[in-house]
Amino acid sequence: MLAAPMLDALQLTGRTRTHIAQLDSPRVALHVDAVADFLALREAARKSGIEIAVFSGFRDFESRLALWNRKFRGERPLLDADGLPVDHASLDEAGIVDHILRWTALPGASRHHWGSELDLYDVAALPEDYRVQLVPAEYALTGVFAHLAGWLADNAAGFGFFRPYAAFLGGVYPEPWHWSYAPVSVPALAALTPAVIAEAVTTSDLLGKENVLGRLVELHRTYVSAVNPPPQGVRVT
Repeated sequence: MLAAPMLDALQLTGRTRTHIAQLDSPRVALHVDAVADFLALREAARKSGIEIAVFSGFRDFESRLALWNRKFRGERPLLDADGLPVDHASLDEAGIVDHILRWTALPGASRHHWGSELDLYDVAALPEDYRVQLVPAEYALTGVFAHLAGWLADNAAGFGFFRPYAAFLGGVYPEPWHWSYAPVSVPALAALTPAVIAEAVTTSDLLGKENVLGRLVELHRTYVSAVNPPPQGVRVT
């Protein structure tokens, strides 16, 4: 497979969807170059009794901005490493920014802008009336999605997918549901510089903007660059 074309600044920061394909079955928006391998991954999983569904794929800048601002205002909870709420009122502005970034990417810096990132769960494993939470416990050995997590760990690499948040590297907490399509995400990460992010943030209505821009090089290093690379065996082109 040929390497994915380099994303431009608007695509990297989620301000356009010209690189995105919208599928109806399953319903998901993802990078055009990821479609064939994702569908092949899903079909292979079905043979093992797993019905892969996508909780979230492509996310645009505006949707990330709305979520960020709700969390900044305290309208949505800030969570610790175990997914438990943190007292919003006890944090200063920098503390709020850091707690948001542990679980939610900065608008303009989200890997989901690229269409290469998929939050996956297993419809076949859902108990009746179960609400998917996307917390680590669901993907642990005794969790509802343990079978999915194990199957993906054994098989996803052959389709070009890996976990960028497999282990904690000081920034984003581990996300066992989050899978990345390496042929798109590896070159995209290299292209997403602090300057590219700053241009998108500067013209936005982001709450805490001054704090973010003043610390952007540090935040980029901690929450954007500090990811687990594709392990050996993952196809990156």
